[in-house]
Amino acid sequence: MSRTFAYVRVSTVGQITENQIQEIETAGFKVDPRRVVSETISGSSAIAQRPGFQKLLNKLDQDDVLIVTKMDRLGPDAIDVSGTVAKLGEMGVRVHCLALGGVDLTSPAGRMTMGVINHVAQFERDLLIERTHAGLARAKAEGSILGRPSLLTLEQHEAVQAALGAGESVSAVAKRYDVSRQTIMRARDAIC
Repeated sequence: MSRTFAYVRVSTVGQITENQIQEIETAGFKVDPRRVVSETISGSSAIAQRPGFQKLLNKLDQDDVLIVTKMDRLGPDAIDVSGTVAKLGEMGVRVHCLALGGVDLTSPAGRMTMGVINHVAQFERDLLIERTHAGLARAKAEGSILGRPSLLTLEQHEAVQAALGAGESVSAVAKRYDVSRQTIMRARDAIC
């Protein structure tokens, strides 16, 4: 016999989950209040880091139904959501997302929807990477120095190299300039 569960999540303590519960009821799903799992945790947290959802996983059995109002309730990104839906599907749990018209994400139509969403998410990531690389190339071509600014001036770099060349230890030079040993080693290895 299948049971219906609801997973509702808000990000901050001041927010309430009642709107999500009402949305689920308005969509025609009857959920016993004991089967509503509410959680207050940031949406950027992976599903594995959500204690309420992990407890819910232990309650779910084959043929159960899980209702969420939006896909972002199931994870911070399309990859995490896809993994969560796949895991639930393997358990024999149907996952209905109201924002997608109540489609069961574990059904063929739901898997197709998830595939399209995953492809769009990957496309957005690829575009972001492409734009970032183009921006870095343009900045470099315009003479911008990329990366974190050096903690040492050119004169200090030369003094560090001279001190190390004279046999002084990396630790002693780092203390003198009040920087990390790594900074001194980068200065040692740099071509000024």
